[in-house]
Amino acid sequence: MAYALQQIINGVTLGMIYGLIAVGYTMVYGIIGMINFAHGDIFMIGAFLSLMGLTVLSALGITSVPLALAITLILACGIAALYGWTVERIAYRPLRGSFRLAPLISAIGMSIVLQNFVQVSQGARDLNLMPLIPGGFKVMEQDGFVVQLSWMQVMISVTTLVMLAIFTWLVTKTSLGRSMRACEQDIKMATLLGIDTDRTISLTFVIGAALATVAGMMFLLYYGSINFYIGFSAGVKAFTAAVLGGIGSLPGAVLGGLAIGLIESLWSGYASVPYKDVAAFSVLAIVLIFMPSGLLGRADIEKV
Repeated sequence: MAYALQQIINGVTLGMIYGLIAVGYTMVYGIIGMINFAHGDIFMIGAFLSLMGLTVLSALGITSVPLALAITLILACGIAALYGWTVERIAYRPLRGSFRLAPLISAIGMSIVLQNFVQVSQGARDLNLMPLIPGGFKVMEQDGFVVQLSWMQVMISVTTLVMLAIFTWLVTKTSLGRSMRACEQDIKMATLLGIDTDRTISLTFVIGAALATVAGMMFLLYYGSINFYIGFSAGVKAFTAAVLGGIGSLPGAVLGGLAIGLIESLWSGYASVPYKDVAAFSVLAIVLIFMPSGLLGRADIEKV
């Protein structure tokens, strides 16, 4: 029982990170109906920006962890937002009126460019960060096994839920959110009604990049080690989470992330670690056979 509870805690933490990345996927898909396959690499860049920011602030003598994290997060989100805006301008906007496969290929190319840019500029080796938020508390003890919940795990879960609440409010209650929902329903009609669709789409990419940066910082603080390849692996898992939860649904993205994280953690704990990805994708396939729209998704209505 104690071991299972520890694996569940670890799975929820990992799932929250996946869910935070998946929210960016689902926001872009909800507006233009395309998957931003460079989103995982924006997450990776956000992690590297966070590491560089924390390193520079430490060298400048800023020893207050909350202050350093706040400054780093603001700067990293701002810089990563420029990357997100650039991806939209280069990979998506020129091809928006083209056939649907063209932006997909362009986004994959942009992903490769970003990945190799970081590999060349930062090196292929792992970069490490000492723990900044140590400690935690004991949940329970059974037969000598102690179930621990770290403050870092609490911080990741709270951050993801707060971000989900903020962006759900933004989409449902603000003028930008109304513009997003109008573009989602019919982008041509939204343009005719006076909505600046180019601005709305660009802001969506910027917001998605900022969310990915938050996830990147959480990943760095939790695992303490990053490399140029984490964007691909985490991006694929987050995309899977978005599809599993129902792509286009913000709560579904987090729910899908939790499902993927729990499957990975429990499979690693009770079966075989090398096959945890097989288990996650198998569950995805099974769910989509019986629920093609995902757990919280809605069926597409074909306009005629």
